[in-house]
Amino acid sequence: MNQETAKQLARELMNDSKFAMVGSNGEEGFPHIKSMIKIETEGLRKVWFSTNTSSKRVAQFRANPKASVYFTDQVKWTGLMLVGHMEVLDDPEIKERFWSDGCEIYYPLGVTDPDYSILCFTADWGNYYASLVNTTFEV
Repeated sequence: MNQETAKQLARELMNDSKFAMVGSNGEEGFPHIKSMIKIETEGLRKVWFSTNTSSKRVAQFRANPKASVYFTDQVKWTGLMLVGHMEVLDDPEIKERFWSDGCEIYYPLGVTDPDYSILCFTADWGNYYASLVNTTFEV
């Protein structure tokens, strides 16, 4: 599969996915993987998530911003791994931009809850898998 086709199929997979597996690096050097709700994407380059500021994931990304994000379609047996860096954002305008009804379940003090943070993942490269073929590309 050529890279342009892989990128197009990867974008479709990202757009169709509600969840992504997010990888961070733990203090002991082992990867930590967590399923997270995708808030928004910008092409293949950026993916946003919300999380609790007090979470160990935020501490891990502040200590080491290297990250990976993996989207999958279990019916089609396809997957997309993106590798890059995660930034922890607590800017009020960014938090307001991504706030939606239902967030108060996780952040009871509302959009200004100090335990509400946005994660912004920026991809450097990706690998799309389909039909027993891996296609690696720069983002």
